[in-house]
Amino acid sequence: MLIRPATESDHATIKQIVRAARINPMDLDWRRFLIAQDADAGNIIGVGQIKAHNDGSCELASIAVIPEKQKQGIGSAIVRALMAKESPPLFLFCQAKLEMYYTRFGFRKIGVEEMTTYYKRMWRLVNAMPEFIRANVHVIVMKWDG
Repeated sequence: MLIRPATESDHATIKQIVRAARINPMDLDWRRFLIAQDADAGNIIGVGQIKAHNDGSCELASIAVIPEKQKQGIGSAIVRALMAKESPPLFLFCQAKLEMYYTRFGFRKIGVEEMTTYYKRMWRLVNAMPEFIRANVHVIVMKWDG
């Protein structure tokens, strides 16, 4: 497996992988992405990005791996590569059931009092969405302090 910066020609595949993973398909600028590429076949098998927000915070986002390559450490490799490029603090949104996964990388769940303006607004909005409430899905914010 090779992890590399995305190129413009990867944009459609990034969108396809993110949508298939059923995670937020908004704000998928290919220039912010790292790509996990199969060393043998050459195809893209995973993606992830760091998004900068207007309040100065940065978000680890859009971490997705194609189904047939999941549970092989590809997502973890993408997370580590993105974290290596970024200075703390780094934030992320995830379903509460993924808290232990991100704890392995040094992230910790934070309360509203530690959230920046962007995360407070989005956390309240997402957790009030009827489809999340019906499905009993709770989204949390986590922070990596380095």
